[in-house]
Amino acid sequence: MARNVFRYGAWRDGPDPLAPPYDVRAAVDEMGERVMQGDSLRDALRDLIRRGPRDGHGLDSLRDRARRMRRDALRRGNLDGAVTRAQQMLDQALATERDTLAARDDMDARFNESVLDNLPRSTSQAISELSEYNWASPEARDIYQQILDGLKREVVEQRFAGMRNALQNGDFSDVSAMVGDLNQLLEKHARGEDTDDAFRDFMDKHGRFFPDNPQNIDELIDSLARQAAAAERLMRSLSPQQREELQNLMDQALGDGPLRGQLSELTDNLKALRPGMNWGRGERMRGGENLGYGDAAEALGEIGDLDELIDQLGQEHPGATLDDVDVEAVERQLGRSAADDLRRLRELERELRREGWVERDDDGLTLSPKALRRLGQTALSRIFHDIAGKRGEHDMRDAGAAGDLIGSSRRWEFGDDQPLDVVRTLGNAVRRRAGTPGTATLPVRLAPEDFEVAETERRASAVVALCVDLSYSMYADGRWGPMKQTALALSHLVATKYPQDALQIIGFGKYAVSLSQGELAAIEPTMEKGTNLQHALKLAGRHLRRHPGAEPVVLVVTDGEPTAHLEDGGEAMFWWPPLPETVQATVREVDLLTRYGATMNVFMLGDDPGLQRFMDAVARRNGGRVFSPDAAELGRYVIDDYVRARRGRR
Repeated sequence: MARNVFRYGAWRDGPDPLAPPYDVRAAVDEMGERVMQGDSLRDALRDLIRRGPRDGHGLDSLRDRARRMRRDALRRGNLDGAVTRAQQMLDQALATERDTLAARDDMDARFNESVLDNLPRSTSQAISELSEYNWASPEARDIYQQILDGLKREVVEQRFAGMRNALQNGDFSDVSAMVGDLNQLLEKHARGEDTDDAFRDFMDKHGRFFPDNPQNIDELIDSLARQAAAAERLMRSLSPQQREELQNLMDQALGDGPLRGQLSELTDNLKALRPGMNWGRGERMRGGENLGYGDAAEALGEIGDLDELIDQLGQEHPGATLDDVDVEAVERQLGRSAADDLRRLRELERELRREGWVERDDDGLTLSPKALRRLGQTALSRIFHDIAGKRGEHDMRDAGAAGDLIGSSRRWEFGDDQPLDVVRTLGNAVRRRAGTPGTATLPVRLAPEDFEVAETERRASAVVALCVDLSYSMYADGRWGPMKQTALALSHLVATKYPQDALQIIGFGKYAVSLSQGELAAIEPTMEKGTNLQHALKLAGRHLRRHPGAEPVVLVVTDGEPTAHLEDGGEAMFWWPPLPETVQATVREVDLLTRYGATMNVFMLGDDPGLQRFMDAVARRNGGRVFSPDAAELGRYVIDDYVRARRGRR
């Protein structure tokens, strides 16, 4: 009895069906990691799709594959093969005719030999002059006729994929009738008329010429336009002399009947209906094989399709989405596995949007508030981890939840964030079990109704202005990422642990601007010069005065002394080294904050002597402090100082 033999190996037919679902949260964390390292938010989102999940099968790999196929297509052969083939067949016909004439000794034979001797060197002109020639050799006449009939057949077959069987008998009358009806249909569609019924009638009558079976007139136009554009690209790819030769040969092959004009009219109609298609771009192809007209046009059509696919995979235009990529074109050009990769990327993008991690605006995808909260939480957790590791402090989970204990407690209710009163909670559990007959007191088992929380005195709220330097030096010296991480962590801490506080993040370069959490995550460095601390402190003062009952906290993160200030007209004045006017304007804002009761603590990055002198003077004037942390420890310093500063007294 035969035994079944099973062999196991790696799955090779598309995506692994047993692979676990892609962790969308991990993708968000990966993007957040790049943002906190200083990368652009949109670049991080874009690279996730370009690189692809897990195995790296993203848009970049698909685009590289399409580019390799395009390079291979460019090496397929020479485009002037139609002219070369016509020349070879003409030489063969002439040689056969000369052999026949040489065997005769009459005057007509000598005359015909002189006609052949004086033919133009141009293949198309020679074929034209031989149109009225009386061939002595039937074999030579057949070869000559094959030149024209073969080229005519190739031209028509190239334009209409279903013509191969229809032209086996050499009858072009049906083709001419079909092209005439087709032009009428396209002209009606171009005028904006309803063509649904006309399209169905056309397909009922001529559907055998279109094996791809288009379902509507737009699919029909797309298919015909691709073929026509390939033919146009072929002509554009030839040298002027080659183009003239081929055009003359085609004119002679199509003859003086209606088909020649109908095909030209068809091309014009398709250009008007699909003007965005690349009609005029030529290519330089090389190779050892001489491609005939149909093969050359097919190669250029394939290159055109690959060009369009490469553009779609590039996702360079504003608002680009994976839905813009034609999955059928990917499968047709790159194969089923590539189409499966694209479908998986689409699912990832849709899942990110469905779960609310990303949103779409006019410029494309961006992180949603939900993702920004997770980004801030990750940054804050990392900073608290550093605090615990370097200073022995615990994760401050209850920071800001309540104020000082007042000695009383109450029953726990869902949503309470006050500290648990352990003694009263255990006492409730013991008394409850002791009052239940037949129940042992130990071990103590807690029930939800046993829990009590300690009542506290509510802390005073704080109003916080975090001023962060956005000058290019912050990016160039590797401080951009830590600055972003610090600001996002502080924003998340205030939103979740100190919701009564009012935080405003103010970025300053040549000008200062208030930033939301999303704007901060998406902001990118610029080459614009200027450190306008004066403008930032002015905005900070406005923010503080909008919350007069709160504890004012001003934190400044910078790596350079002030080099810009606002003039009376609102324009920023930049100069380095700093002008006295810049220093005076900045100190004036410091004094206004000091009189309001705000203490300004500065986190100075770098070792600029001018910055050190200026900030030391500001600290003495304001009563604040100056810290000089490493960039990697910036978040720990700022968070810790904020928690301490908000407990102060005005």
